[in-house]
Amino acid sequence: MVNNDQIREYWKENPKATTREVAFHFGVTYDRVQSIKKRMHEKAEAQGVETPEGYKGVLTKGKMWQLHDGSWRESLQFEVDWKDQWDTFKSEFLNDLALLGSFQHVPKKKQDKDGEVCLEISLPDTHFGKGDILETTTNFIDTVFELLTKAEKFGVDRILLPIGNDGLNSEGRSKATTGGTPQEDSVTWQESFRHYWTALAATIKVLSSSYPVDVIVVPGNHDMERMFYIGEVLGAFFRTNEKVKINNSGEYRKYYEYGLNMLMFTHGDKEKTATLPLLMATEQPEMFARTKFREAHLGHFHKEMLNEYCGVKTRFLPSICDTDDWHKMMGYKHLRAAQAYIWNKQYGLEGYFQVNIHEKQNEKQTHKLG
Repeated sequence: MVNNDQIREYWKENPKATTREVAFHFGVTYDRVQSIKKRMHEKAEAQGVETPEGYKGVLTKGKMWQLHDGSWRESLQFEVDWKDQWDTFKSEFLNDLALLGSFQHVPKKKQDKDGEVCLEISLPDTHFGKGDILETTTNFIDTVFELLTKAEKFGVDRILLPIGNDGLNSEGRSKATTGGTPQEDSVTWQESFRHYWTALAATIKVLSSSYPVDVIVVPGNHDMERMFYIGEVLGAFFRTNEKVKINNSGEYRKYYEYGLNMLMFTHGDKEKTATLPLLMATEQPEMFARTKFREAHLGHFHKEMLNEYCGVKTRFLPSICDTDDWHKMMGYKHLRAAQAYIWNKQYGLEGYFQVNIHEKQNEKQTHKLG
C-alpha cells in the first residue's frame, strides 16, 4: 500500500512530474495526489504562519481524508518557535505587570477597637470570559477596594480573599464547564486567563502593601482545573512576599481559622447544605472544637441565601456577574452585588458591607449592612 510520504519523496526527486503522472505511477487517485501537492506547496510557504491556537510556527505535515458522508477532514502539524513565543509572552507579561503600578490605595488610620478584625472580601462567580472582559476586570478591582475603604475604620488586622468559585467562565479552549456544558465565552481562553490572574495579582499586591493577605483558591464547577493553574501562578508570583499566603491545596472544601471563627469554603454545587455542619466537624474536628462561630460560605447560585443548622450558618454569596442571554431566557435574575465580612477575633461576625452594581448605568452603590 502506498503511503503519502512515498509520494512526497517521489515528487521531490521528480519535481517536473505532473499530478496525473504521479497518480499513474503509484496507481492512486488524482484527487489524492493533488491534495498532497497542495500541502507540499503550503508547507514551503508556511514560514511565519499562525497555528489555530495563535502561535507562530511552520507547517510541517498535513493530512486529509474523506469521511463516509463525502466531507473532508484534515489534520495539521506545526513546529512552533517556542523561543519567539516566550519572548512575545514575556513582553506581554511585563506589560500586564505594569498595570499593577496603576492601582493605588491609601489605607485609613486604624481606630482602636476591642479585639482584632479579619476582613473577608469574597467575590464568587465572577465568570471572567463571559460578557465584556474589561468591564468585568474593572468591576472586580473597583469593588474590592470600595469594600476595603468602608471597612478600614474597624481596624483591619488582616484580609481574607477567597478566589475562584467560578472565577472563570469555562475550562478554556473547550468553551465548556468542567462537566462539559457548553458556554458562550466572549474572549479567547488566553485572554480570560490573563485578565483574571493579573486582576487578582494587582489586587493582592496592593492589599499586601498594607495588610497580610490570606488567599484561598476555591474550585468551581465551571473552572475546577483552571483555578488550580491560577493558584499555582499566583503562588509563584508572590513566593517572596511574606505577607501573602496562598492555599491552593487539592481539597475541594477548604477551611480557615481566625480566633474563635471557623469558615468553610466550597462552591456549593455538590454537597447537601444541611450536611455541611457535620462535614465541618468530621473533616476538621480540632478546629471545630477550638472555635465558637462557624459558617460555610458558598457560591454557585449568584444570589444571597442564608440558613442555620444547629448553630452553624450556611451562607450563599451574591455575585457581581452580569446575566447572559441563556439565563435571561430562562428567567433567572439576581441582584449584582458583592459583600465583605468583618470577623472579630473574639466576638465573631460583627457585620458586613455590600456593593451593588446597577446593570443599566453600571454604577455602584455602597451600603453598610448588618
